[in-house]
Parts: sequence; C-alpha cells; structure tokens
Amino acid sequence: MLSGGRNKRQVWFRFYEELNDFLPAVRKKLSFPYIFSGNQSVKDAIESIGVPHIDVDLILVNGSPVDFSYKLSEGDNISVYPCFESLDIRGVSPLRPEPLRETRFLPDVHLGKLTKLLRLCGFDTLFDKDYSDREIIKISLSERRIILTRDRGLLKNKNVTHGYWIRSDKSDIQLEEVIKRFDLKNSVDTFSRCLECNSVLDTVVKEDVRDRLQPNTLLYYDRFKLCTGCNRLYWEGSHYERMKKNVERIIAGIY
Repeated sequence: MLSGGRNKRQVWFRFYEELNDFLPAVRKKLSFPYIFSGNQSVKDAIESIGVPHIDVDLILVNGSPVDFSYKLSEGDNISVYPCFESLDIRGVSPLRPEPLRETRFLPDVHLGKLTKLLRLCGFDTLFDKDYSDREIIKISLSERRIILTRDRGLLKNKNVTHGYWIRSDKSDIQLEEVIKRFDLKNSVDTFSRCLECNSVLDTVVKEDVRDRLQPNTLLYYDRFKLCTGCNRLYWEGSHYERMKKNVERIIAGIY
C-alpha cells in the first residue's frame, strides 16, 4: 500500500518515439510511476500526463493491446506508442479511425505561413484565420482533414480524430515535420495548387491570357497556370524560382 491515502495506487508508464516531446526531461524515454485513485481510464491518465490522445495509436498493458477505455489496475506496466499514419496496424489495435489515405490538412489560425508552403507542395490545405477551434474540429470531421496545430489543448478535445502537434515555430521546419510525419516526400507536386485559395491550378495557353500580362512577362515567359477557384494567374518567374529552390532544399534534407 502506497503512502498518501488508502485509495492511491501506482502504475508504470513508458512513452515511445515522438511522444516524448510532450514529456519533461525526467520522464523521457524511460519508465516512470504514475499515481492514481478511483476508476481512472488509461486515456485520462495519458492526457493528464500531457500527451494528447490523438497522437497515440497503440497502448500495451502488460504486453497486451487495450483501447482508451481500459481502467488502470495496480502495478500495470503501460507502453504507449505514437501514430503510425503511413502504416497499417489494424491487425494490432487501432485507437482511432483508419489512416487518411488521401492526405488533406486543416492548420489552425496561427499556421498561415505553413499553409502557403503546404499548398506550394501541392497538398490540399484548408485555412481561414477566423476559424474557431469548434469550427476547425467540425470541418476536420466532415471533410476528413488532419488538424495541424501548436495548441496541445485543441488535440486533447475528445472529438478530434486526426491531428498533429507542430513542434517548431519556424515555417520551413514545420513543413519538414509534416512531410516526415505523414511520409509525403514522394507526394510533393509543386505549383499544382493556388497559394491563396487552395484550388487546383490548370495549365493555360499563353495566347488565352495575353491580355492579362505585363509587357516583360509577355516577352520572357511562356508557361502559365490559372487557378480554377479565384482565377489568379501564375508563371515561373523569379519569385517562383526562389520558392521552388526553398522547397527543394527542404525536401532534399529529409531522409
């Protein structure tokens, strides 16, 4: 019996891989005791430790898989593993709906720069700086979009089914994070989406947009794309080249 009250009991937790990002240094990559009382579920325990349930894909208790409703029992040894979005672990014990095979994103209101980079890479990325957390969750569920956020609290909402906590506050590193996390290195398709509205870009003939071009653009460029949503016109100018090189540099650095 532990000190501090007859109803206090103890289990042991061990978190793996990137789940350690949520933990203080003294709890990273090792087993540590967790004291609880009452009839507490493993989901409530995990989130009280500081790890959003949405980042968890597999829980083993004493070597056997369990779901979030499992009730802690004195002496349990609990191993918690991160999401395997690019793998299929349905034969083991999934804790959420099946992976989103068509990857679509929904960044929160603080990730505008990341949104532009994801669209530049060709990923369907819905964004509105005026969305509330409630709206983000609702849209995520209805459109099967992955929420991207630096707000752990948002991912702890019980209604969230797919999401990722962005670690860095720098947009280039954020893009690298997302591409690594969802195994998207080979899915990048630069300049296939509008940077402003997210709609698909269509190739257009130069003659069809001649009246929209400045003299120098008309003289030096021949390939153009038109947004199917907002009708913006794109061409491979110096700004395009700078952005393309930046993305290529980021992609090249991903193992």
